[in-house]
Amino acid sequence: MELRLSREQAHWQNRTRQFAESILVSHAARMEQVGAFPRELLMEMRANGLMGIPIPKAWGGEGADFISYILSIHEISKVSAAAGVILSVHTSVGTLPILYYGTDEQKKKYVRKLASGDALGAFALTEPQAGSDAASIRTTAIREGDYYRLKGSKMFITNAGEADTYITFAVTNASQGARGISAFIIERDCPGFIVGRAEKKMGLHGSNTCEITLEDVRIPVTQRLGHEGEGFVIAMGTLDGGRIGIAAQALGIAQAALELVEGARIRKGDSLARRRRWSSSELDLFAELTTQVEAARLLVYRAASMRQAGLPCTKESSMAKMFASDTAMRVTGAVVSMLGRQGCTDEYAAERLFRDAKVTQIYEGTNEIHRIVISGSMLR
Repeated sequence: MELRLSREQAHWQNRTRQFAESILVSHAARMEQVGAFPRELLMEMRANGLMGIPIPKAWGGEGADFISYILSIHEISKVSAAAGVILSVHTSVGTLPILYYGTDEQKKKYVRKLASGDALGAFALTEPQAGSDAASIRTTAIREGDYYRLKGSKMFITNAGEADTYITFAVTNASQGARGISAFIIERDCPGFIVGRAEKKMGLHGSNTCEITLEDVRIPVTQRLGHEGEGFVIAMGTLDGGRIGIAAQALGIAQAALELVEGARIRKGDSLARRRRWSSSELDLFAELTTQVEAARLLVYRAASMRQAGLPCTKESSMAKMFASDTAMRVTGAVVSMLGRQGCTDEYAAERLFRDAKVTQIYEGTNEIHRIVISGSMLR
């Protein structure tokens, strides 16, 4: 499969690349050094139309296709994986679920603000005892007339504390298992909605990751997303697209690491190849890594093409996410070693890329889970 971009897709790729290399790069350095959430960067992304790329213009977005959106996540993540995941979560799992499953009233109330960047979205599924096994969540939502009362906790929630809306999942009928889970839209200023401290992570500095506690959060029935009991279906359908976004993030990390070796992003401008001769084993490794990154690219964009066409892509999304994230870890680890002592310092971005890459194997479903999904799909 050769990826041939349409004129619009190439436009978004170039547009986002220019944004990343001219505007994002300075914010990325501050995010890494200070670790603070980049509110000013979000204003820049909003001004450049990046907050609602695949959202139809009728709902306040840019009206681009899903591939254009994935191209943008890819380009942004080459410069800042943290910015890439902020945008990916906001769009893939914070906005698109409302567009796909929401009522017209919910779309009018939320999608326009999210797509324009007037609001930031988040996705609250993971719990202390329920990570990749989403069907085992324990947060409850008890219906009381025209309201629901939610109790429970969520953890490792990206954009938490900064997001305005949270797609949240809770059990409405425990006897039904996965079919007893429902989805809700919760606003951050809702009484009883408590955001914990930001986690101190090894990578993705500047991206907020927090625990959320729901203490008798009372919301109207109109805040339920989809029908009661459809939450698990909504979550799984949403995560197919979200995993492609994370795969694109991992692909950006891996490609950025390769470019370090090529000399394209070495701060001093001196190519590693010019400073010393490469050994045959290093040349062999570089060729292998380059091939793996290209293979990851094709898997990512095949999954994105299937998603764009409305085809089932659970297996393909899992393959793209698993392979791209494993490749990111393999490439960044090798590049740290190839750069020697400099690879372990902030003189180059290699050590940051290495730290950022690890989580791509874990969130949006661990790679162990994706191997089960893939094998199960093949053997079913």
